[in-house]
Amino acid sequence: MFEQQLEPVADSLGLSALVAALPLVTVLVLLGAVRMKAHRAGLIGLAVAALVGWLAFGMPIGQTVSAGAQGIVFGLFPIMWIVVNALWVYRMTVRTQHFDILRRSFGRFSDDPRIQALVVAFCFGALLEALAGFGAPVAISAVMLVAIGFDPVKAAVVALVANTAPVAFGAMGTPVVTLAQVTGLPLDSVASVVGRQTPLLAVVVPLVLVWLVDGRRGLRETWAPALACGLAFGVAQFVASNYVSAQLADIGAALVGAAALLAVPGARKPADEAVRTSVLTGVRSEDLDVEDERREVVRAYAPYGLIVVIFSLAQIPPIKDLLAKATQSFDWPFLDVADSEGKPVGANVFSLPLISTGGTLVLIAGLLTAGVIGLKAKDAVKEWAATVHELRYAILTVVSVLALAYVMNLSGQAATIGHFVAAAGAGLAFLSPVLGWFGVAVTGSDTSANALFGALQVTAARESGLSPELLAAANSSGGVLGKMISPQNLTIACAAVGLAGKEGDLLRKVLPWSLGLLLVMCLIVVGQSTFVLDWMLP
Repeated sequence: MFEQQLEPVADSLGLSALVAALPLVTVLVLLGAVRMKAHRAGLIGLAVAALVGWLAFGMPIGQTVSAGAQGIVFGLFPIMWIVVNALWVYRMTVRTQHFDILRRSFGRFSDDPRIQALVVAFCFGALLEALAGFGAPVAISAVMLVAIGFDPVKAAVVALVANTAPVAFGAMGTPVVTLAQVTGLPLDSVASVVGRQTPLLAVVVPLVLVWLVDGRRGLRETWAPALACGLAFGVAQFVASNYVSAQLADIGAALVGAAALLAVPGARKPADEAVRTSVLTGVRSEDLDVEDERREVVRAYAPYGLIVVIFSLAQIPPIKDLLAKATQSFDWPFLDVADSEGKPVGANVFSLPLISTGGTLVLIAGLLTAGVIGLKAKDAVKEWAATVHELRYAILTVVSVLALAYVMNLSGQAATIGHFVAAAGAGLAFLSPVLGWFGVAVTGSDTSANALFGALQVTAARESGLSPELLAAANSSGGVLGKMISPQNLTIACAAVGLAGKEGDLLRKVLPWSLGLLLVMCLIVVGQSTFVLDWMLP
């Protein structure tokens, strides 16, 4: 058995933490300063983590390799298994042109560009985040706004700022699933606390969006539908994450938010020509005027309805218990690790939820979707293979980062850093979201930031007497606000609207909003760590 040591370097916690931080520093420097591709930075960071774990922390090389292998397996299944199948569903609708029908359907809700920004960037963007994530919502929402007639810069900014509140539950809950796995906390507990933080952002973001679209006039004239949309979205996200399913949180929130937005009197009334003239400075796409058959519109919405139904059925106790029987648990080979107190760690046993995992449920929904939208089996298989090819670098990035996280966690590197950071005491509650924000700003992924810093947050929380669930959730909730300033997302937004090379301009426009909303999240977490807001926690 390998027993983790907190002070392996010169019997000093400070020096040990400094050495333990080398893998993280390596990744962050390679991404932020050298601007290396994320998958390459992840692989180099993994190599550094393995060397530090072996040479500095004394983890046998065999166990070090085994720890990394477990991270790779978890990265492939269930994490990328969810992402691949979710993006596959989207790609099938694009192939059959049902996505265009859905886009036109949204475009007819209102001719007011401020309402259109909420429907497309906030509500539909959240739906895309729920299914695909990894930059797809920003790219697709921005293109749709340009088609409506938005200026490309404004379209990109709106799409970036809108892609915040749904991120923690994106890609069928991938970030919170990862967070639960690397921290050893129950998924329901982590999702529950995140679901009591990000919904508060959801109330604010729609108001920010109408301000971005039309300034004070936009806020003055459309605050009611924006507030209704944000409140409905936040309530639905809270209810789903706490009482239904973390995987359904964004889907339910997006649909409920859109319904609430359109239910507000005046939300669908024609906009003043002065508003349209001043806001829509681009060229409107003519295909928005195409009339679609009602039957085809229903088929365009069907994939999302199928996902909701299948995930809801999977939460019914008898069905949930039946699906859970397919879960395979076994001792992970060549791994026998105990923490610094001599207690075996949970990673010694590995579980594979073959059917109950979100990726398999999305796969089932995808198979049904292919039949509903009329896609041949051969073409559906081709789209699945094309999806894997499209995500090949994202897959390599995720598995390398998770392998790095597992090596750091199991060798004791994360625990050492966590004990050192715990010296911040009460200030840790304020800094916790900042760490997640920084992680996402650099890696471009809430999933990656949770893998990197999740265990560290939990260790620091336990040492400082704070709630582990609170700080773990804060890592993810703070992280969503780093999404809009990450180089990855800025590049995607610029490429989507034809502004290649203008990433710096976009960064200057969205950075103040990112920092302002981050401050709000920090204050929320601080409040939840004290008597002021601790009543909000489960």
